[in-house]
Amino acid sequence: MSKNSTRMHGTTVLCVRRDNKVVIAADGQVTMGEHVMKHTARKTRRLFNEKILAGFAGSTADAFSLFARFESKLEQYAGNLNRAAVELAKDWRTDKMLRNLEALLVVADQTQTFLISGSGDVIDPDEPLAAIGSGGSYATAAARALLENTNMSAREIAEKAMKIAGDICIYTNDQVTIEELKG
Repeated sequence: MSKNSTRMHGTTVLCVRRDNKVVIAADGQVTMGEHVMKHTARKTRRLFNEKILAGFAGSTADAFSLFARFESKLEQYAGNLNRAAVELAKDWRTDKMLRNLEALLVVADQTQTFLISGSGDVIDPDEPLAAIGSGGSYATAAARALLENTNMSAREIAEKAMKIAGDICIYTNDQVTIEELKG
């Protein structure tokens, strides 16, 4: 079996903000090569006394390591999302073991959203949505259209956008987990 056939493939994680609410939604599919290994994986978490939402795309074991590391950064910096995100990205980029982790994180609190990568990126998106994973561009397009053309809530937009992404992306399914923070 070639390396690419055993590699685990993506997912879709979407963060949407509207009306003082923030939602992170993620599908539940875990794919290895051409085989769906699991349909109901949980790729979202509530962190730091349930005040921070996080979702991951990529290797599951790597993501769990990153969640734990990120939560310790949140504790270290008293829940300051911006500082914890920057410090995690610095560690991820410079630490010899962390550098090999294959995942992306999207994290949000009541006021901020960040995409964090192992190359040291900490991106604060300009618009009230962000997505990662193989179906991220589909979810972004759908969520953007819904934000601009409907009065749907953040949760409704996330649900519909994830459904659309799941209909298009073969690495995304309809078993969606949603976490929400209300203002």
